[in-house]
Amino acid sequence: MRILTILVAAATALGTSAHAAPADTRPPNAPDQRPAFPGQTRAPKPDRATAVTLTPVAQGLQNSWGMAFLPDGRILVTEKAGALRIVSTDGKPGRPVGGVPEVAFGGQGGLLDVALGPEFATDRMIFLSFSERRARGTNGTSVARGRLVETGDMARLEAVEVIFRQEPAWTNQLHFGSRLVFAPDGKLFVTVGERSDRETRVQAQDLSSGLGKVFRINPDGTIPPDNPFVARAGALPSIWSYGHRNMQSAALDRQGRLWTVEHGPRGGDELNRPQAGLNYGWPEVTYGLEYSGARMGRGLTQREGTEQPAYYWDPVIAPSGMALYSGTLFPDWRDAFLVGGLATQDLVVLRMKDDRVVGEERIPVGARVRDVRMGPDGAVYLLTEQDRGGSRILRLTPN
Repeated sequence: MRILTILVAAATALGTSAHAAPADTRPPNAPDQRPAFPGQTRAPKPDRATAVTLTPVAQGLQNSWGMAFLPDGRILVTEKAGALRIVSTDGKPGRPVGGVPEVAFGGQGGLLDVALGPEFATDRMIFLSFSERRARGTNGTSVARGRLVETGDMARLEAVEVIFRQEPAWTNQLHFGSRLVFAPDGKLFVTVGERSDRETRVQAQDLSSGLGKVFRINPDGTIPPDNPFVARAGALPSIWSYGHRNMQSAALDRQGRLWTVEHGPRGGDELNRPQAGLNYGWPEVTYGLEYSGARMGRGLTQREGTEQPAYYWDPVIAPSGMALYSGTLFPDWRDAFLVGGLATQDLVVLRMKDDRVVGEERIPVGARVRDVRMGPDGAVYLLTEQDRGGSRILRLTPN
């Protein structure tokens, strides 16, 4: 396969100056809005950018959405139409894995994220998020688990069961989320969307609704007794945090804490560290505008009782996929968050200090980046979307 080399600069990044230009110099959609604290948006780019090489490692995929490394280096990859494939170490996608639940494919819906269970080495359990058909033409985000069984070149899921269903169901094909992240204690975080429409997005503030939330459940779907709303009458006990829009990026930091990036509308993509029981504001508080350019609600960017994002973007990057970099190939990226940019067609590198973004770098990819993972070799792997629905996996290494 042809190797694509991107020479962003002559040397790897050596630092970030507080007086450097931001990574994004496009005019904001909402120039009258002001950040709540210095560095909350448009963090400086590095003094010297990172030179990288992008090497295609797998092609022939279609409408792929999520990926996860198996212990032997092979990669599980989802395709929105409902296929789960195992990509071999030489880059060949295998036949669809059998036993995958039926999905409601269309729009933003279909087979979405994939994650290995915390005891995969012994029980071979994998977890899938997907949009599921419901009664009377509705649909919603669900999570299923099943045991991966391989015989020769054939693979299937056995003992498949749905362990989580987002309610209420809705009729459109928008804002399903969804990422799956296992915490160090074995609990499963599930991110979802609020289904976009005016009738549904307000339910992100409603604790009796499963729209616009981060959920925390046990691997069997039961509810951890220390969840924040277990004892509150009328609240869903599976909720961890609320007031979110559409979270398609999620990862743990080095301390094992959950971070997410959610889509804003016209502006207002947000990096958050969702904490138990806290309200992140949507749709009443946002740095975004309606797609028409009108203000969102009362146009509030701050309100008592809601949390500020650790960082936001205006204009948007359209985030999807996220990983913490903990390898050695890119020493300047150590403990940085790597976020896929759909709209910007790049990899967004967020350098962190004391839970704040102190630098942002853009690595051009030339395709929509749907998912990001660090491989066992310390390289960064990008799942990209090409023209006409084609997808491929790229390996990113220092140049």
